[in-house]
Amino acid sequence: MEEAYKILYRGGSGEITEKKSRFIADLKPVSSEEEALAFIEEIRKKYWDARHHCYVYRIGERSQTVRFSDDGEPAQTAGKPMLDVLAGRDIHDVCAVVTRYFGGTLLGTGGLVRAYSQAVQAGLENCLVVEKRPGVRLSVDTDYSSVGKIQYIAAQTGITALESVYTDRASFTYMVPEEQAEDFEAQLTEATAGRAVLHRSETVYYGLAEGELILFEK
Repeated sequence: MEEAYKILYRGGSGEITEKKSRFIADLKPVSSEEEALAFIEEIRKKYWDARHHCYVYRIGERSQTVRFSDDGEPAQTAGKPMLDVLAGRDIHDVCAVVTRYFGGTLLGTGGLVRAYSQAVQAGLENCLVVEKRPGVRLSVDTDYSSVGKIQYIAAQTGITALESVYTDRASFTYMVPEEQAEDFEAQLTEATAGRAVLHRSETVYYGLAEGELILFEK
């Protein structure tokens, strides 16, 4: 698996006004170029009477697919500055469209670059970005004498429990960052003198969104 990377998890919108021109930014999570193009077309239809719909999309954990368009604005004054904002924050799997309603005053090259950049920044303020990290599910089965030690180690290392089950024994399922898995297992084995039964499953991607742990399909 690739290393951790940030994605747009929840989209949003933002708007700025520059010399009576309106710049409306809409951002959406996308996982393919087809999704990005469909979103761009959706925004074109929504704001059908606007002069420009400049866009950028950045897809893949290594940004394998990147496209941007100035849509009639002077070259390098819209799409590229929008890309620079997303790349500067290292956000992946995102499509941003900035719609411009012309206010009658020319902004010049520098003014356009600032306006399109600020519009994307305004949109991002209303979005949720999540770090997508590789991790492993670790199942821990133990007798009750070891529960306190296991919970203490998990709390100290900031590892989140997905599930806790208490019957005649205690069972926990943890989501462990891939790079911490071996050390966490060693700590549990030592603390319980080998009494805890550990089982590690396949590596998956996970993230934290507003304090809630989320699992990704891929």
